[in-house]
Amino acid sequence: MESCLYTGHVGHRRMTPVVHELRYNLFMLYLDLGELEHVFEGHRLWSVERFNWATFRRSDHMRRPGPLDRAVRDEVEQQLGFRPPGPVRILTHLRYLGYCFNPISIYYCYGEADKTLEAIVAEVHNTPWGEEYVRALDVRGGPEDGPWYVHEQDKEFHVSPFMPMDIHYRWRFSAPGSALAVQMENEHRGRKLFEARLLLERRPMTRTTLTRALLRWPIMTGKVIGAIYWQALHLLYKGVPFHPHPVELNTPGG
Repeated sequence: MESCLYTGHVGHRRMTPVVHELRYNLFMLYLDLGELEHVFEGHRLWSVERFNWATFRRSDHMRRPGPLDRAVRDEVEQQLGFRPPGPVRILTHLRYLGYCFNPISIYYCYGEADKTLEAIVAEVHNTPWGEEYVRALDVRGGPEDGPWYVHEQDKEFHVSPFMPMDIHYRWRFSAPGSALAVQMENEHRGRKLFEARLLLERRPMTRTTLTRALLRWPIMTGKVIGAIYWQALHLLYKGVPFHPHPVELNTPGG
């Protein structure tokens, strides 16, 4: 089975206009979408499309119709002009005690015979607006910087009200293996503004590891959303400028 747990930590560091850092331990699920039917067999607290302590629901991901793996391939084909033929695997949070919020889910799309990565798809959600942004990256040329698949682009989606829109992103993704990492840097007007790092280690998906994960992080997504708003209060207290949603700026009286 390719599906597994990843455990580790996420860290953020803001450099300007004030220095602000955070680090949280967490776990995420890495699921082969072709294994969903049987992935949680024998694990009473985990299920697919059925209420449980931990539940995977198709409706929490990719606002396209149809099975999730097909929706991901459709998105890659629409954005990049080719269709990955191999497995599609997602790094994500599940729904815990009925609640789910994923700041980012990452899909790893493989070629024939599960040999090489062909595309990486980032699915980003914001709060409190509940919007979704999906960006597909062509990685058929292999890693560009050591072990890293690199992608750069200007900001297109309003995520945090403490970040302006005129930002340039630089992403780095490692291929899933015994470890998995994602790095992001934000540059604003030629100056590094912010960086984030997700560093994870693979754990087999067994009754023991799944139980330990729930005992340590019983409501993982509750911790995620709580941390987002707690850090927002810190940024307000430190006087970081607030940037309204661009749509709000363009509404009458906005």
